[in-house]
Amino acid sequence: MSSPARADLRRLHLINALFSHVTGQDLYLAEQIKSAITFSLAEFESQTQEHPEFAARYDAAFNTAASKLLENSFADLPRHGFFHWDASHTLTAATPLFARAELMTGLKKLAPFRESTLLVTNLRPALLPADKRQTPRRKKEYADALSYTQELAAARTAPSANLNLLFL
Repeated sequence: MSSPARADLRRLHLINALFSHVTGQDLYLAEQIKSAITFSLAEFESQTQEHPEFAARYDAAFNTAASKLLENSFADLPRHGFFHWDASHTLTAATPLFARAELMTGLKKLAPFRESTLLVTNLRPALLPADKRQTPRRKKEYADALSYTQELAAARTAPSANLNLLFL
């Protein structure tokens, strides 16, 4: 388990990377966005301080809030496509067959845009659950899912398009 200061710094860099189109890599602005998300999760954060075992759930809630905010920020850019795929919304979503179907839906939605972002969330927790051992087989499935997602996105995106593939 990481220290609170390290986790806070990790969240700051995550926000800076996700919202670079807004912050221009300015950490002060990234801190403002992070603070707004943290404020919206204030009650959950206080529970986490009382019960350190809630830290993983707080991180998941923070990531969900950040992805929703990112989706809303891209909605204001009419020339920029955005698709969010949550790999853990069903038990089978991260399996290759279902992942392909959902990713293809997203890539078809992004096809008309020259600039687009494909946000993939919860792939790691779906394939490497925190409450289970990280066996070599599970690690390989996760690595395969990462490379499969990257290869599928590269193969199904027009060469003239600029697709940002983000894993959260």
